[in-house]
Amino acid sequence: MASTTLPNSSNPLNSPSSPNERNEPNSSAFREKLLTVPPPIEVAGRRIKRYHVTADPAGIAPDVEAAAYAMLPELLPEPDGTPPATFVVLHRGGDDGAYLNAYSWVWDNVLHFRGASAGQPVLGCPDRDPTHFVTPDLPWIGCVWELPPILHERDAWVRHMLVPDTPDLDAYLADSLPEGTTGDRS
Repeated sequence: MASTTLPNSSNPLNSPSSPNERNEPNSSAFREKLLTVPPPIEVAGRRIKRYHVTADPAGIAPDVEAAAYAMLPELLPEPDGTPPATFVVLHRGGDDGAYLNAYSWVWDNVLHFRGASAGQPVLGCPDRDPTHFVTPDLPWIGCVWELPPILHERDAWVRHMLVPDTPDLDAYLADSLPEGTTGDRS
């Protein structure tokens, strides 16, 4: 498969302010991050399962969390008859960046994605404020630390919503990836 390399000025992965945290001081080796699972919430008529990702054992700062969830209604699709369920990954980077990925179930078995970023100018954020979220127009669905919930959520949706004769949204909402790290789950 051919790949295209963009010049440094337009390729966020080659930029010193990149969300690729391997470029940070003292972090030359890849490290998994902590994954926590706050209780579900309801936003704009959708039931939202939540995952938080950060390297900070204290978790995500309350002001960053509040700003991210204030942005969430803008990331949700219109109702289409599918049970209104979404899961989100809120990721606090090791720099100024904060990222909110909203994955919503639509069309019975399709995953709709919208994301928001804060504090990461290379992604179009106007400043380095981790509470100033914007919605970049990028085709990216998540970084290596944000992706682990997707497989679990796919399997949980099949298990509770598609296989049974009567779908069970409450069972789906109660079925989350266990807390721990973003990887090393063998």
